[in-house]
Amino acid sequence: MNRRNNKKQVSFCLPFGGELNPDNRWVKLRDNIPWDDIEENYESLFPDNCGKPAKNLKVALGALIIKQKCGFSDKETVAQIKENPYLQYFLGFSEFKTEAAFDQSLLVHFQKRLGIDESIDINEIISKLKSIVE
Repeated sequence: MNRRNNKKQVSFCLPFGGELNPDNRWVKLRDNIPWDDIEENYESLFPDNCGKPAKNLKVALGALIIKQKCGFSDKETVAQIKENPYLQYFLGFSEFKTEAAFDQSLLVHFQKRLGIDESIDINEIISKLKSIVE
Protein backbone atom coordinates (compact mmCIF):
# COMPACT_ATOMS: atom_id res chain seq x y z
CA MET A 1 0.00 0.00 0.00
CA ASN A 2 1.39 3.40 -0.96
CA ARG A 3 1.05 6.44 1.30
CA ARG A 4 0.27 9.21 -1.15
CA ASN A 5 1.07 12.76 -0.15
CA ASN A 6 -1.28 15.10 -1.98
CA LYS A 7 -0.04 18.24 -0.25
CA LYS A 8 2.07 20.63 -2.29
CA GLN A 9 5.22 21.78 -0.57
CA VAL A 10 5.05 25.48 0.08
CA SER A 11 7.88 26.24 2.47
CA PHE A 12 10.87 24.69 4.15
CA CYS A 13 11.89 25.63 7.70
CA LEU A 14 15.60 25.94 8.33
CA PRO A 15 17.33 26.44 11.66
CA PHE A 16 18.51 29.96 12.45
CA GLY A 17 15.91 31.51 10.13
CA GLY A 18 17.81 30.62 6.96
CA GLU A 19 16.36 30.37 3.47
CA LEU A 20 17.03 28.00 0.59
CA ASN A 21 18.51 29.46 -2.57
CA PRO A 22 15.89 29.06 -5.34
CA ASP A 23 18.71 28.70 -7.89
CA ASN A 24 20.09 25.57 -6.19
CA ARG A 25 20.07 22.56 -8.53
CA TRP A 26 18.13 20.39 -6.04
CA VAL A 27 15.45 23.04 -5.56
CA LYS A 28 15.06 23.39 -9.33
CA LEU A 29 14.94 19.64 -9.89
CA ARG A 30 12.42 19.10 -7.07
CA ASP A 31 10.15 21.76 -8.49
CA ASN A 32 10.35 20.37 -12.04
CA ILE A 33 9.87 16.62 -11.56
CA PRO A 34 6.27 15.57 -12.33
CA TRP A 35 5.90 13.78 -8.99
CA ASP A 36 2.13 13.26 -9.37
CA ASP A 37 2.54 11.44 -12.70
CA ILE A 38 5.30 9.25 -11.34
CA GLU A 39 3.33 8.53 -8.16
CA GLU A 40 0.31 7.47 -10.20
CA ASN A 41 2.44 4.85 -11.98
CA TYR A 42 4.09 3.79 -8.71
CA GLU A 43 0.77 3.21 -6.93
CA SER A 44 -0.14 0.51 -9.43
CA LEU A 45 2.64 -1.66 -7.96
CA PHE A 46 0.80 -2.00 -4.64
CA PRO A 47 -2.59 -3.61 -4.04
CA ASP A 48 -4.97 -1.56 -1.87
CA ASN A 49 -4.97 -2.24 1.86
CA CYS A 50 -2.33 -4.94 1.60
CA GLY A 51 0.71 -4.88 3.81
CA LYS A 52 2.60 -2.12 5.53
CA PRO A 53 2.36 1.32 3.89
CA ALA A 54 5.33 2.14 1.69
CA LYS A 55 7.61 5.14 2.18
CA ASN A 56 6.49 8.29 0.43
CA LEU A 57 7.52 8.18 -3.23
CA LYS A 58 9.42 11.46 -3.07
CA VAL A 59 11.58 10.06 -0.29
CA ALA A 60 12.22 6.67 -1.86
CA LEU A 61 12.67 7.69 -5.48
CA GLY A 62 14.32 10.99 -4.57
CA ALA A 63 16.94 9.15 -2.51
CA LEU A 64 17.69 6.88 -5.48
CA ILE A 65 18.08 9.94 -7.71
CA ILE A 66 20.48 11.53 -5.20
CA LYS A 67 22.44 8.28 -4.92
CA GLN A 68 22.74 7.90 -8.69
CA LYS A 69 23.46 11.53 -9.47
CA CYS A 70 26.17 11.86 -6.81
CA GLY A 71 27.60 8.34 -6.99
CA PHE A 72 27.06 7.70 -3.27
CA SER A 73 26.81 4.33 -1.52
CA ASP A 74 23.53 3.58 0.25
CA LYS A 75 25.08 4.49 3.61
CA GLU A 76 26.57 7.74 2.27
CA THR A 77 23.26 8.68 0.63
CA VAL A 78 21.50 8.46 4.01
CA ALA A 79 24.29 10.50 5.67
CA GLN A 80 24.23 13.22 2.98
CA ILE A 81 20.44 13.55 3.23
CA LYS A 82 20.71 13.81 7.01
CA GLU A 83 23.22 16.69 6.71
CA ASN A 84 21.96 18.64 3.71
CA PRO A 85 18.81 20.84 3.79
CA TYR A 86 18.72 21.03 -0.01
CA LEU A 87 18.53 17.26 -0.28
CA GLN A 88 15.82 17.16 2.38
CA TYR A 89 13.84 19.79 0.47
CA PHE A 90 14.28 17.72 -2.70
CA LEU A 91 12.75 14.73 -0.88
CA GLY A 92 9.69 16.79 0.09
CA PHE A 93 10.43 17.41 3.77
CA SER A 94 8.78 20.48 5.27
CA GLU A 95 11.64 21.24 7.66
CA PHE A 96 15.26 20.36 8.25
CA LYS A 97 15.72 17.30 10.47
CA THR A 98 18.98 16.20 12.04
CA GLU A 99 18.08 12.52 12.35
CA ALA A 100 18.23 10.00 9.51
CA ALA A 101 15.00 9.99 7.51
CA PHE A 102 15.18 6.27 6.77
CA ASP A 103 17.43 3.25 7.01
CA GLN A 104 19.80 2.59 4.12
CA SER A 105 17.98 -0.70 3.42
CA LEU A 106 15.08 1.35 2.00
CA LEU A 107 17.14 1.96 -1.14
CA VAL A 108 17.58 -1.77 -1.78
CA HIS A 109 13.92 -2.55 -1.12
CA PHE A 110 12.70 0.26 -3.36
CA GLN A 111 14.95 -0.80 -6.23
CA LYS A 112 13.66 -4.37 -5.94
CA ARG A 113 10.04 -3.26 -5.82
CA LEU A 114 10.28 -1.19 -9.00
CA GLY A 115 9.95 -3.32 -12.08
CA ILE A 116 12.01 -2.83 -15.22
CA ASP A 117 9.18 -1.07 -17.06
CA GLU A 118 8.54 1.37 -14.20
CA SER A 119 12.25 2.10 -13.86
CA ILE A 120 12.55 2.83 -17.58
CA ASP A 121 9.50 5.12 -17.52
CA ILE A 122 10.80 7.06 -14.51
CA ASN A 123 14.30 7.31 -15.99
CA GLU A 124 12.87 8.74 -19.21
CA ILE A 125 10.92 11.41 -17.34
CA ILE A 126 13.91 12.39 -15.25
CA SER A 127 16.42 12.30 -18.10
CA LYS A 128 14.41 15.06 -19.79
CA LEU A 129 15.25 17.22 -16.77
CA LYS A 130 18.96 16.34 -16.79
CA SER A 131 20.16 19.83 -17.67
CA ILE A 132 18.60 21.22 -14.46
CA VAL A 133 21.01 19.36 -12.17
CA GLU A 134 24.20 19.78 -14.15
